[in-house]
Amino acid sequence: MVKSSKGFRTRARGTFTKEVRERGLPAPSRYLRSFPEGSQVMVRIEPSDPHGMPHPRYQGRVCTVLARRGRCYEITFLDGGKRKTLIANPVHLVPMATTPPAVEGN
Repeated sequence: MVKSSKGFRTRARGTFTKEVRERGLPAPSRYLRSFPEGSQVMVRIEPSDPHGMPHPRYQGRVCTVLARRGRCYEITFLDGGKRKTLIANPVHLVPMATTPPAVEGN
């Protein structure tokens, strides 16, 4: 039996598959996004651009922007009680909607 490879994109077929009409590169505005320090972003990996891509295990993770580093962003989050830091290109980050919580009333 041949040993399976453990590369960077191993077992990520579902994460890195686009729908038929979404294929190709994203719009240039996705590359030029800016995030202020302290804002909340979500890691949503863009499969067509491998540059500055975080590891697939962090797909969907909500993070806080620490600083800008070159054309990428330094982001941080808690993983099981331990603080972790990633560096990711803005094409792989999506801003979180900051809506106030709904207040129920009669």
